[in-house]
Amino acid sequence: MNKKTKTLELTEKEFDLIQAIRNYRKSYIFSGPDIVYHIEKLFTELMEGEE
Repeated sequence: MNKKTKTLELTEKEFDLIQAIRNYRKSYIFSGPDIVYHIEKLFTELMEGEE
């Protein structure tokens, strides 16, 4: 399977959100509410424009 990749400039929070989502997907069975809270918090901060 060929994966297409793109290069983007991200803020630190954007990068953290992407990494948190990837980690959640990798460890779905073992992940707890802490990682979900962290993902939701990062998402909310990005949507509200908090830096």
